[in-house]
Amino acid sequence: MMNSSNGMISAPSSSSANPQSPGIKTYFKTPEGKYKLHYEKTHPSGLLHYTHGKTVTQVTLAHLKDKPAPSTPTGTSSSYTASSGFRSATARLLGGGNGNRALSFVGSNGGTKNVGASSRIGASFPASSSSTSATNTNFDGRGTYLVFNVGDAIFISDLNSQDKDPVKSIHISNSNPMCHAFDPDAKDGHDLLIGLNSGDVYTVSLRQQLQDVGKKLVSAQHYNKDGSVNNSRCTSIAWVPGGDGSFVAAHADGNLYVYEKNKEGATDSSFSAIRDPTQFSVDKAKYSKSNPVARWHIGQGAINCIAFSNDGAYLATVGRDGYLRIFDFSTQKLVCGVKSYYGALLCCAWSMDGKYLLTGGEDDLVQVWSMEDRKVVAWGEGHNSWVSGVAFDSYWSSPNTEGSGENVMYRFGSVGQDTQLLLWDLEMDEIVVPLRRPPGGSPTYSTGSQSAHWDNIVPMGTLQPALCMRDVPKLSPVVAHRVHTEPLSGLIFTQESLITACREGHLKIWTRPDTQSSSSEATNPTTSKPLLTSKVGSSS
Repeated sequence: MMNSSNGMISAPSSSSANPQSPGIKTYFKTPEGKYKLHYEKTHPSGLLHYTHGKTVTQVTLAHLKDKPAPSTPTGTSSSYTASSGFRSATARLLGGGNGNRALSFVGSNGGTKNVGASSRIGASFPASSSSTSATNTNFDGRGTYLVFNVGDAIFISDLNSQDKDPVKSIHISNSNPMCHAFDPDAKDGHDLLIGLNSGDVYTVSLRQQLQDVGKKLVSAQHYNKDGSVNNSRCTSIAWVPGGDGSFVAAHADGNLYVYEKNKEGATDSSFSAIRDPTQFSVDKAKYSKSNPVARWHIGQGAINCIAFSNDGAYLATVGRDGYLRIFDFSTQKLVCGVKSYYGALLCCAWSMDGKYLLTGGEDDLVQVWSMEDRKVVAWGEGHNSWVSGVAFDSYWSSPNTEGSGENVMYRFGSVGQDTQLLLWDLEMDEIVVPLRRPPGGSPTYSTGSQSAHWDNIVPMGTLQPALCMRDVPKLSPVVAHRVHTEPLSGLIFTQESLITACREGHLKIWTRPDTQSSSSEATNPTTSKPLLTSKVGSSS
């Protein structure tokens, strides 16, 4: 989302041919130029294959800003209850090589007030705090890293290094990490979230993990310890944008929980029984000092992925029941949603402007949802198996945007269990939207989705049923390229590159075409149009 010996290019040079990967090229062509394989990242070859069983590799991009100036830690619990915005500058508590007692929840040297106040959520790892453990003197406290999970371990690789092996390996005791998320603007240094197969959740400082030379988490804060609140698998996790350290953890039993990272003296939460398992409901914790602070029961079946819109206003979830659901996070209300054409939905991603939402799943389709129209505006056909990862390329500019300042074309990507990467262009002015179907008649079409609505905008909170294949416009990919030998699990766009990951823990970094500007403000020289059809009666 197989065997490690079938891994990608094993030669030291990423540009060399690989006899183990027949038919896989080290480049692929797009209308704007050639993407070239730049680096590869993977886990140490000594990792036991059987530990892969319950995990699918997910990748998180983490950019550490300049190392903050050292300051004297206060050693009191007030140091991580101070309030400031989610977008605030990285705080002094990220700490230097001597660590920070205010963050030392584990080990013998942590501040006694802090450990006492937070003993219910203190980390259980037998790791010493960073104030006593050996430090990595080569780490300069800045850079861009890839965090990915394989088996029972979290690996951290330097994105800009040629080394295939990670710079850091962290092994989790008694459970496998399933998901993770990074907050570049965390004010107290705890910027990395890790969700486990056991349901447990940790927050840690990525900088502290890189400074420490051991193979255990250091200075970890522990939530839902031993599954005390929910013992089902943690499937997806996310920081709340603008949430001042709040985060959301989704689980395989259809519940998600809202946590407050900086809550003092938090005890395990208890919640009232779920009244109707088939209906969405929100319950607050019974006690004001407990953490998590709220439980959202989304529905029956696993939640497979959650994603916040860039401004934090909306939370999207997709799950085993095949529904995309979009919630107003502040009011805790269901806004809208739709069922997949077939099967579960596995992934979702927002456009930077919050106007569109991508989903992918077991129907092999990439679905484009419009927030303005509150409906599906296109289906992308091109994958031959389940779609396991989707993402918008926010650094790509279409030729139409020159001088207008308005984004009229979107580039997005998808990866699947068919080992393929697909790139798509969505140009709303070109889309042909089917309108109402008269009784006994053939469908009529209208160009442009902004003015062409099916009937009226659907009422607030409506979950729409699965759509007919003939009623949804179809997109064809601009590019389809087999990039790995194993099923893919994710992709990330950066300013300079495209990163793909297979479910077995092999990552590839593809540099953007030389002709394409790496600036998101620049104009793309391509003049290509997206391949777009309005096929009637086709099937996935």
